[in-house]
Amino acid sequence: MGTRVVRREDPALLRGEGRYVADLTESGLDGAVCVSYVRSPFAHARILSIDVADALELPGVVAIFTAADLDLAAPRPRVGNVSPETTRPWLATDTVRFAGEPVAIVVTERQDQAEDAIEAVFVDYDFLDVVVDPMRAQEPDAPLLFPGLGTNVVCVFDPIEPDPTLFDGCDVIVTENLVNQRLAACPLEGRATAAAFDDTGALTVWISSQGVHGAKPMFTHALGMDKALVRLIAPDVGGGFGAKITPYPEDVLVPFVARRLGRPARWVETRNENMLAMGHGRDQRHRITIGGDRRGRVSAYRLEITANAGAYPTNGGGFLPTFTQLMAPGTYDIARVEALAKGVVTNTMTVEAYRGAGRPEATAAIERAMDLYAAEIGMDAVEVRRINLLAAHSEPYTTVTGAVYDCGDYRGALDAALVAAGYVDLRAEQQRRRASGDGPLLGIGVSTYVEITAGGGAPTEFGTVEMNSEGHATVYTGTSPHGQGHHTVFASLVAEQLEIDPERVTVVHGDTALVPSGRGTMGSRSLQLGGAAAQNAAIELVELAKHAAAEHLEAAFEDIVMERGEFFVAGTPARSLEWAKLAADADDGLMRVAHQFTAPGQTFPFGAHVAVVEVDRDTGLARLIRIVACDDAGRIINPLLADGQRHGGIAQGAAQALLEEVRYDDDGNPLTASFADYTIISAMELPRFELVSHETPTPYNPLGAKGIGESGTIGSTPAVQSAVIDAVAHLGVRHIDMPTTPERVWRAMTGD
Repeated sequence: MGTRVVRREDPALLRGEGRYVADLTESGLDGAVCVSYVRSPFAHARILSIDVADALELPGVVAIFTAADLDLAAPRPRVGNVSPETTRPWLATDTVRFAGEPVAIVVTERQDQAEDAIEAVFVDYDFLDVVVDPMRAQEPDAPLLFPGLGTNVVCVFDPIEPDPTLFDGCDVIVTENLVNQRLAACPLEGRATAAAFDDTGALTVWISSQGVHGAKPMFTHALGMDKALVRLIAPDVGGGFGAKITPYPEDVLVPFVARRLGRPARWVETRNENMLAMGHGRDQRHRITIGGDRRGRVSAYRLEITANAGAYPTNGGGFLPTFTQLMAPGTYDIARVEALAKGVVTNTMTVEAYRGAGRPEATAAIERAMDLYAAEIGMDAVEVRRINLLAAHSEPYTTVTGAVYDCGDYRGALDAALVAAGYVDLRAEQQRRRASGDGPLLGIGVSTYVEITAGGGAPTEFGTVEMNSEGHATVYTGTSPHGQGHHTVFASLVAEQLEIDPERVTVVHGDTALVPSGRGTMGSRSLQLGGAAAQNAAIELVELAKHAAAEHLEAAFEDIVMERGEFFVAGTPARSLEWAKLAADADDGLMRVAHQFTAPGQTFPFGAHVAVVEVDRDTGLARLIRIVACDDAGRIINPLLADGQRHGGIAQGAAQALLEEVRYDDDGNPLTASFADYTIISAMELPRFELVSHETPTPYNPLGAKGIGESGTIGSTPAVQSAVIDAVAHLGVRHIDMPTTPERVWRAMTGD
């Protein structure tokens, strides 16, 4: 542990040997038909009729299905605090509620035959009024997505009413409206699903998923099948970022097609479909109010959250606002904190989890609030943070919103980041440029953050370690990687305990037939739970082997020692037993231990980021020139993997601050339906990341590890946004919403 072990997954992927759903050539998929979807071009309309006659006559068309043809159980609500009326149907029935919603299934022999067939399906629509803005959706005269409810506000979270006395005694009160804009996950591999039934009626589904065990119930419910007859497999998965946690109707309809036609079926979405109809992220509106004294001490904070759920409320509108509420105070010791939240439906694609999922939104809000408060009282923003940061703690600390932080040293992380960045010198250079008028404007942004990992349910995971008669170990884990490096780190953890070469360890995941249970990979939970389960199983396997060796060697268990994977009686290493021999003598030639690890609670990584930008005086173009990140995720098991996760997170967080935004026009037409319109950040827009080490091991698991996968997106976004605003603050600019595009910055600078 602690070694920069190179990823063992990469060589095959770099050689093009990855096995994604689109690449599968399993015999069960021989002759698979191609599934495609007719999607609504309108954001809100009644379906009057669907005519498929002409499309059925085209070459290669096997079948076309509409909602009337489906013999599936009605879909169940994804979250429990919304009306069942808002549940998304498998296919649109009488009404479409977002542009891109599927209305029919087209099945062809080859994929290239699908486009003409889709165009030939004629759908007669009666247009309805559209609402895409969640604030407009709450107005009394707003179009209703579900008229039976009488409102577009589909869920409200406790507390419901604001406390009128919250800011009593505050000398300074600052209020601002913020936009945490909608984002697209943009995994390199979009959604993809294949399905085949065998002669016994058993179903195998191959799906690009972050967790097959969590996905399986949707398939068994829809198809009315016994869970023992349904197997889900996640082959190589090309990224997820939260949007592949839960299956979509398009996934469930693939086995429907396979069953109806008696042939295997496969669906691989296009990039346009991915941008239109894969779950989007973020999209919250915030009203922040912060109050305190003129010496920098904050005593009250209110966060009012309006979450745009999209057309059908699931995670984005029905669950993730609770994370934003929980994490509202961030790293700060504020006596009175109030977070109110509601979910609102609009004629846009549903909002799902996206890297960080509720926690980046909370951090962006409180960090912006701290900057605004500091500006109001004329104090340096770093000093305001120092005054209000929670003290270091090694025992669990319960915040005023009920989060139980396991351990943290927030001032230590901030100081480490500031020293590495040379904060004092940066401020001096900023003043020099402002005084001289030379060069681009310089801006410095600072953020501190704390986030919750392994959240969203019981912090538990399954792991099995098995040793065979050839001395080769296999790890079966309930986590499901899609780029994180599980094969590398889990093999290292197990090999260390078994004292064998990591090359003799195979990692198996993402198969409900081989792994009996699992929570999957999301919420930065894998290492601290799945890794701990695998390590504990390996430790218990060593104990099992010692008992077996004691019997073979006719010695007491306490006298058996293991060195370099060999077992012998202490003091007599000449007579030893290898793993292979012990496994060969076991039942079925295997030694196996299963372990279900459960942590006492969630862990809370933390850190501080410093961003430096240059803003062109004439165009408003903001260029990120430095970012210094101190991310504390407990004990780091593989620094190479951890740094890779930090790099990816920082890039995505900076992208939100600077560039990315899913946009619709007032009629609900998507304006960012391809990579030509949706501005993904690239290496050209990013500096070399300066990573600062800081480790505070958690007592919640034997590894001492916390999650690292999402920290970068949480810390970098407010730091970069603040840096852009700071660059032009001397011109009287108070706030600029994300993304801080050149046009927005230029308008703020010029007052246009």
